[in-house]
Amino acid sequence: MNEPNKAKRGIPQKSEFNKWYPTIVEIADLVDKRYPIKGMDVWKPYGLSAMSNIDSIARSEMSRTGHSEYRFPLLVPEDLLEKENRLVTRLKAAREAGVDPSELRIEEEDSGFKKEVYWVKHGGENKLEIPMFLRPTSETPMYTMFSLWVRSHADLPLKTFQIVNTFRYETKQTRSFIRVREIHFFEAHTAHADQEGADSQIEEDAEMVRRIMHELCLPSIVSKRPVWDTFPGAWYTKAADVVMPNGRTLQVATYHHYKDQWAEAFDLTYEDAQGETKFCHQTTFGMSERLLGAVVGMHGDDMGLIFPPSIAPIQVVLFPIAAHSNVEVTHEVTRLAEELSSSGLRVEIDDRDVRPGVKHYDWEIKGVPIRIELGPRDLKDKKFVASIRTGGKHNLAINEAISSVKDLLNSVSDELRSRSSSIESNLIKPFPLDSISNNISKIQLDEGHVYEIAFDGNDSDAEVLEKSTGLTLLGECDTPFDEDRECIVTGKLTTKRQHIARMY
Repeated sequence: MNEPNKAKRGIPQKSEFNKWYPTIVEIADLVDKRYPIKGMDVWKPYGLSAMSNIDSIARSEMSRTGHSEYRFPLLVPEDLLEKENRLVTRLKAAREAGVDPSELRIEEEDSGFKKEVYWVKHGGENKLEIPMFLRPTSETPMYTMFSLWVRSHADLPLKTFQIVNTFRYETKQTRSFIRVREIHFFEAHTAHADQEGADSQIEEDAEMVRRIMHELCLPSIVSKRPVWDTFPGAWYTKAADVVMPNGRTLQVATYHHYKDQWAEAFDLTYEDAQGETKFCHQTTFGMSERLLGAVVGMHGDDMGLIFPPSIAPIQVVLFPIAAHSNVEVTHEVTRLAEELSSSGLRVEIDDRDVRPGVKHYDWEIKGVPIRIELGPRDLKDKKFVASIRTGGKHNLAINEAISSVKDLLNSVSDELRSRSSSIESNLIKPFPLDSISNNISKIQLDEGHVYEIAFDGNDSDAEVLEKSTGLTLLGECDTPFDEDRECIVTGKLTTKRQHIARMY
């Protein structure tokens, strides 16, 4: 068997989240952080298995919605980045000036990812004529090829995705899964004949996010990001944020509507049914290993991880009890494990010669949803004992094992959804003031909370809000207020529900 690390005592309480989180990641054996490059962890089998299960959920959603999987090169030549930077710079300037991007000349200012990329400037001992960089995301290499593949309306929509590693020179404090320099990244990119097709894709992306978050038992706040926090080159950006137990928000998914802006930059055109050449409209949808970080942070407790059954590397672990006194115990545990495994469950047998309490403790840390004990007395009664990671024990009939265990796994998922929704609702509070003044001193707010506000101001109003509170505006929430409220800065009536928070 794949033996877990011996449980280590001294886990900080989860209330000390900043200490608890890295400790759990290490003790549960998800990654090894000792690699000599900051922000580049070594994925260990248990963590990689959990991430692979998340990837499988994403792949299932891609298959359901007609996306095809591709794999694009890691290296991108510098001249393609310059094309991206010119686009991003123009769009940024257009926003600041409040005009259409076509009315502006392209400036030389560097925007986009240029300051965040890792450069490759030599091949062996030879200096490269055109330097290359490791992809921070894949718009540039993908759209270079899209422009070669798309010729007519018959080629549309083009719906692609890939699951790869991306690289960004992150200068802030790194944290496993949450802020890293080598990112396990999912990205879907689409091209459509018109804005209506892209609009429909954004709605489909939103539904996929809801379905994925349901599988991970995670509630989220979905917001349209403010203009200044919109992905470079996007018409608009929507994001799903999980409220972590320390009150900080973690962005776990984004989807962007590009309109035809990237198509113009990369000459991505098609010929319509009337023979007219038009620019494509595009979208992207991205997620990363932050999803696993959100699962660890939200569902874990003082005793270790709690994995949602959908992504648990091991869903059921079986312990033979007093097998030395009755050889039939081992036979029955093996048979039961095979039966559960054949029904599609991920199963492990722990037959170590240690006390049952040690086994329970070890697998508790690793977050296995169900632990099964079976001994001589259980054989006689034709039953087994199932301990649930979310709490409780059940005596179950051996001849109903498959249905009983699957019912218990569903109950674990339901319990995690209930718990996480309760955590989120307790951490989101109404803002304590009805309005703020431009002259107000910095407002003292409770640590560890997200604040809900009515806000319908402009960029300068948002700046006043953020400077006054020390928090970041997430953007317009997908669920507005039921009736008009006064904007916290301008006082005008609005139904726009927004949130301010400390973000990772």
